[in-house]
Amino acid sequence: MPPLPNAELVQSSVQLYRYLLRCCKHLPEENIRQHYRHAIRQSFKVHADEDDPEQIQQIIKRAIEDADWVMDK
Repeated sequence: MPPLPNAELVQSSVQLYRYLLRCCKHLPEENIRQHYRHAIRQSFKVHADEDDPEQIQQIIKRAIEDADWVMDK
């Protein structure tokens, strides 16, 4: 499955959060969707205090790559 449209436009943590939750809607089973929604929330809590813009961009890039990988599974 190709990535959702506009992944390249994700620039902030809020945009990333919304993008990842939209990706979850395309997963096949409810229990899988719940698992990834929970993982997304936990990850955002872990990185909530990050303030280095370069590090934030790396996290965004990695999260989109990971989401693409999950969607391809």
